[in-house]
Amino acid sequence: VQLQASGGGLVQAGGSLRLSCAASGIIFSNKDMGWYRQAPGKQRELVARITSGGTTNYADSVKGRFTISRDNAKNTVYLQMNSLKPEDTGVYYCKTQTRGALYWGQGTLVTVSS
Repeated sequence: VQLQASGGGLVQAGGSLRLSCAASGIIFSNKDMGWYRQAPGKQRELVARITSGGTTNYADSVKGRFTISRDNAKNTVYLQMNSLKPEDTGVYYCKTQTRGALYWGQGTLVTVSS
């Protein structure tokens, strides 16, 4: 199983970024997918999750600003991030689970300047 995250970068507060996570080695359409982030000095936290059926949920801190989506034809999950704030800075990871094991992407760094 491989998860390849991309799309991070440096953006000013109020800007937008779209993260992508391409999956291989799994039947993607059957899997729930999640985006997590880890800010410097903090624990990794859930940002957004999408089930195989398309149900989504979000951390309170990103509701109304971030949107998670998936394209099963491309085996890819996205995180559209709008109205970014400096506190959104961190390394963003995608995650899935299959056969009882958790798999994480390599992470992509998002830096939001004030």
